[in-house]
Amino acid sequence: MNQLSFKNIPIGLVGCGRWGRFILRDLTQLGCEAWVVADSPQSVENATAYGAQHIIRDINELPYFLEGYVIAVPSSLHKDVISKLLDRQRPMYVEKPLTVDCESARFLAEIAGERLFVMDKWRYHPAIEMLAGIISRSELGRVRAIRTRRVGWGNPHGDVDPVWILLPHDLSIILHLLGYLPKPRWAAGEWATQGQMCGLSGMLGDDPRVWIEVSSSIPIQQRSVCVIFDQGTAMMADPFADHILLQPGCGLDPQALPIERRPISTEMPLLRELRAFLADLRGGSPPFSSAADGALIVETVVAMRELAGDQPKPEASRLAASNCTDSHA
Repeated sequence: MNQLSFKNIPIGLVGCGRWGRFILRDLTQLGCEAWVVADSPQSVENATAYGAQHIIRDINELPYFLEGYVIAVPSSLHKDVISKLLDRQRPMYVEKPLTVDCESARFLAEIAGERLFVMDKWRYHPAIEMLAGIISRSELGRVRAIRTRRVGWGNPHGDVDPVWILLPHDLSIILHLLGYLPKPRWAAGEWATQGQMCGLSGMLGDDPRVWIEVSSSIPIQQRSVCVIFDQGTAMMADPFADHILLQPGCGLDPQALPIERRPISTEMPLLRELRAFLADLRGGSPPFSSAADGALIVETVVAMRELAGDQPKPEASRLAASNCTDSHA
């Protein structure tokens, strides 16, 4: 489906903060007519700079003729915003995670059904797409293990800790590669001096076994996905590279065979996932992550946090959400 097919599709974008501005940029590039809810001076500035055709301050002002909605507000507000839009009976695309508790995630998955999807952008990354193809073709034999690493510095999200932002990405990748999420077996938490969880390492499944590491305490940003097979290893070592790495053989071999650099597209995954949402509005296949997938990921995050010794603090979460200066960040 080409780009012209999306020309002038009216889309509501709720939130135009740090990430919402890039969503707006790509919706505009794809030809949409964007109606943006922006409730702070910075959001209004972003909406103006990134090409919004219409800027309003309240979600209730969105017209009913819009064909779909993209939600880019803080994670703790997802349930409230989705609930306000449910009666419009239009498809919704919400940034991950679906919510930050199991009860609300299951509730939304049940009542929204096939109208609600989660923006798991890494399922649209060309490297992940290539790794999934290698697995499905059994090109290097059986998958023995998967290792993911997602580390960097700091947390710009005021309403939730870094684990809620980082871990869903890797769980969506595992879901995409394997077609299911293995059961969490073990996890250890990393805690900041303020008592907030700022990292987590964990293991899921048995065969294959999945190892995940996320942290906001590493001064250098790294994103990697490594799939270990019977007959070799395939790896996304750099998410901005134009290739993935294929290493044939076994890690016990004394001498490594030459590494293959297999080319991939460099198109950004955000643009690709938004194109998929718009294609669904035009009768195409639905986006990858359903609300049920989103609820499963939320449940797995909660299970891994509990294994790591996390104690839910609902009052603290509500306080953090109420302190967000821009509710559509």
